[in-house]
Amino acid sequence: MIIIDTALEKLADENKPIRVGLVGSGFMGRAVGRQIIRHSPGIRLVGVANRHLEKIDQLYKEAGVGEYKIVNSAKDLEDAISAGVYTGMEDAMLLCRSGQIDLIFEITGNVEFGAKVAMEAIKNGKHILTINTELGGTLGPILKHYAHKAGVIYSDSDGDQPGVTMNLYRFVKQIGLRPVVCGNIKGLQDYYRNPTTQLEFAKKWGQSPEMVTSFADGTKISFEQCIIANATGMKVAKRGMHGFTLKPGTHFEESAKMFLSDELLKGPGIVDYLAGASPSPGVFVFATTDDPIEKKFLDLYKLGEGPLYPFYTPYHLCHFEARTSIARVALFNDPVLAPKSGPVVEVVALAKKDMKAGESLDRLGGYTMYGVCENAPTARAEDLLPIGLAEGCVLKKDIARDQVIKISDVEFPGNRLSDELWQEQNKIFNSPR
Repeated sequence: MIIIDTALEKLADENKPIRVGLVGSGFMGRAVGRQIIRHSPGIRLVGVANRHLEKIDQLYKEAGVGEYKIVNSAKDLEDAISAGVYTGMEDAMLLCRSGQIDLIFEITGNVEFGAKVAMEAIKNGKHILTINTELGGTLGPILKHYAHKAGVIYSDSDGDQPGVTMNLYRFVKQIGLRPVVCGNIKGLQDYYRNPTTQLEFAKKWGQSPEMVTSFADGTKISFEQCIIANATGMKVAKRGMHGFTLKPGTHFEESAKMFLSDELLKGPGIVDYLAGASPSPGVFVFATTDDPIEKKFLDLYKLGEGPLYPFYTPYHLCHFEARTSIARVALFNDPVLAPKSGPVVEVVALAKKDMKAGESLDRLGGYTMYGVCENAPTARAEDLLPIGLAEGCVLKKDIARDQVIKISDVEFPGNRLSDELWQEQNKIFNSPR
């Protein structure tokens, strides 16, 4: 986004930075915070909230900040911001309620807590930007609904695959073509990976085993494709998507013949993914056109004879690109990625192992379940359990490995904002349940 750097430099020159509160200082939160502090003129990180204060200390040390203040009250926070002092706190709601913050950047990966942060930020007139596909894939439509009513923006961030895909999707539409596949490329897909199998990889990169497991078992990519579907109106071709596996090093363009069908060319398009393809990690869009003159030009420009024309971004740079989202939202009212309306696709829970009645479902990327995409009308008609709400639910019956878990199969923990918002989301958008 070339216009962004100029706009941010102007803010820096005028000493009118976008004031950001960061919620979550785990692996990605620390990287984003460091990027804002060290390389983002025109943006000011005023505070970081995290339940473990040592993670905040790590963020500031990695960013080269010598002094910051831990605050425990609204007054202390406001005084510190006014004095230009960096802050840290356990209570994220202090950031959400501050009168000196323009935007909350939420990076927790937790649905229940993320929902609380988002709703409090919206209530207090702040834009809410997230790197939390789990939240967006479960409650994105209702959060966007509340943000719109409050006159602020709810958006997922650039840098992660969904934001990068959405940029590509918008570019393809802008040049007059019709996107029909929005795809993601990953190196590994194994539903049965768990925190034990992924422990060494997690240690190597300083990530949590559960997060790494979510990448490997397909839950994360399901959430990523889900929020793209909800932002574009695309669907999934089948439960779990095609997920075609290519020989290692095969360029993604070779998959065009696998996707091509009359239904694809005539329909609203699909979200999907490839395993083993190149470039990895990257994202792609297959587009089409009925314009015979444009077809000749596309062939001339080396995109082939069609009917599927390939576009791709061979990388996603996560925190390096995330900061541009702040300016897009705060300065240009341009959400990177947000639902068009109600849910089009959901991520539903399947059992990762045989389980007995009375067992509890653990967290995403754990030992008990994995998530796959399903079209929302089917998910609601079949009473399927959204995996974003599954943590802490107790099974009321035995469930076999790979069996889809239904809402009627579980007892919910109770007293959760996320459950209430999900019910309201269904009501507003006329879902069957």
